[in-house]
Amino acid sequence: MNRRSLLALPAALALGVGAAQAQTKEVTIAHQDMIVPFRVQQAAGAVEKATGYTIKWKLFGGGGDVIKAMASGEVPIGEVGSSPATAAAAQGMDVQVIWIIDDINDAEQLVVSAKSGITTLADLKGKKIATPLASTAHYQLLFALTKAGISPKDVQILNMRPPEIAAAWERGDLDGTFIWDPVLSKIKAGGGKKIISASDIAKQGAPTFDALMVNAAWAAKNKEFVTALVREMAKADATYKAESAKYTVDSDLVKTIAKVVGAEPKDVPNALKDYGYPTAAEQASAKWLGGGKDSGVAKAMANTANFLKEQGRITDIPADFSKFVNPEFAAAAAK
Repeated sequence: MNRRSLLALPAALALGVGAAQAQTKEVTIAHQDMIVPFRVQQAAGAVEKATGYTIKWKLFGGGGDVIKAMASGEVPIGEVGSSPATAAAAQGMDVQVIWIIDDINDAEQLVVSAKSGITTLADLKGKKIATPLASTAHYQLLFALTKAGISPKDVQILNMRPPEIAAAWERGDLDGTFIWDPVLSKIKAGGGKKIISASDIAKQGAPTFDALMVNAAWAAKNKEFVTALVREMAKADATYKAESAKYTVDSDLVKTIAKVVGAEPKDVPNALKDYGYPTAAEQASAKWLGGGKDSGVAKAMANTANFLKEQGRITDIPADFSKFVNPEFAAAAAK
């Protein structure tokens, strides 16, 4: 899966990750272009200072690429959306969701061009709609179409990464796209009109989120590091919620976030507001990561898996997703 993409990869590849990295206190972390508060700490080297680890932050174009890198042993930690996280679990990878980077809310939207003539989901039939394949955006597009009684086969769904979508939109090659920032803001500025958002689809029964996923074996050997990483993420979110007025277009905070993800500073403040940021205590509770098989995340992954199987995106569904959800790091960060 992409950002958030389904790739049929052998689970065994994920089992031997990072032994050398653990010994030398070096780690590669896969991140994406989501506009979130943690980018400030990331740019400042806050995790490195807190842990003494040498970190290589590697930018990936989508969750599918992140999952592939984790399966191959290239990275033991990565940012993924709930849809690819579910696919990784369904493939039997030795992974766990340990932190909710964001509740997607309105941060992903289906937008269409003015010339497309699209005003409702029914109008998507025969149209060219781009989205990263099997991403959270793709999952939401398929869910929305199915809920509206429209066969996804009747829509020309094009698999494109965010930069490719931006370029295709500028060329006038697309009728619409289901995408997130920073590309979302660029497309809306170029005349894109929202048809439906992630929050609308969540109300229909398909909530989505972005998460920090770890190779479970590696995380068990590097608990102090992983806890420190989660603490910095929690600190970033808390600072933003307490001081959101400081995140203005001309502020260093916003300029830093924009630089890390390749966005325009003018688009960052509104993008930050579109996401939700659960606290560490909330995440440790049954609402999110706590509660075993009854946790909010485990239930969301189970529901996502059922839908993905119906769509032919995965073949097997784990009986219990709780083994792929670990609240201990959020609980430690909440203390």
